[in-house]
Amino acid sequence: MLKQRVITALVLLPIVIWCVFFAPTLWAFRIFAAAIVAVAAWEWTAMMGWKQPALRGAYAAVVLGALAALALVPELFKLVQLPALSIAVLFWLLAHRLVRAYPAGTDTWANTTMLVPIGFVLLVPAWLGLTQLHGLSAWWLMYLFVLVWGADTGAYFAGRAFGKTKLAPSVSPGKTLEGFFGGLLLTMAVAFAVAFYRELEGQRFWAFLLLSLLTVLASVLGDLFESMVKRHAGIKDSGTIFPGHGGALDRIDSLTAAAPVFALGWLLAKGF
Repeated sequence: MLKQRVITALVLLPIVIWCVFFAPTLWAFRIFAAAIVAVAAWEWTAMMGWKQPALRGAYAAVVLGALAALALVPELFKLVQLPALSIAVLFWLLAHRLVRAYPAGTDTWANTTMLVPIGFVLLVPAWLGLTQLHGLSAWWLMYLFVLVWGADTGAYFAGRAFGKTKLAPSVSPGKTLEGFFGGLLLTMAVAFAVAFYRELEGQRFWAFLLLSLLTVLASVLGDLFESMVKRHAGIKDSGTIFPGHGGALDRIDSLTAAAPVFALGWLLAKGF
């Protein structure tokens, strides 16, 4: 398993780096991100319990069609950007309550009527946020990635070294409070470093740190929410497209929450 994870990471990382930094056009990243989101949409239908390939493919196609429309019509992108990101952030506030209540409350959300639109709220605003940040600067997109990866990496090592208290035992028994705070400590150190490098001062300094903190908290929530849906569906991984790493949704679950939060905060703050 470890060998598969390493090989997959070594294959994926150069592709991501090229799309983010070196591709001759912004379209390379947009297409790459859209492809990952489309696969994640397919996987989401399995978590909803859908079995028919045609129906699952239709759902993924509708999500991909929405992304294509946003990419091809800049006016539409600008029109829906703020409301879509805002809706996503409001959803994640609700998702926090659902995760805390689990396994209670499943009769509220664990049905097709709710999960179909939830899939759109998970995936479309995440793509919007990622492409918005990449359009601003590849480095700001990479900063978002570092926050998400740092939260995960810090939690892993701190959890292994000190983990005793379960963070959300009914949702993800392997996660601990000690690991959570380890990830938080690492990412806040990165945020402080970037804030000093950018020479942010006064309110903008504290606003940047607050936005970074909220982004990290959102990334943890995104991971927990997907774990909750998978647990209810009786699925270990969302898919098998990435050997050793699971599915596309397993790879971007934290970003589905973190990207809209950071992108909305950036818009409201008018940049840093």
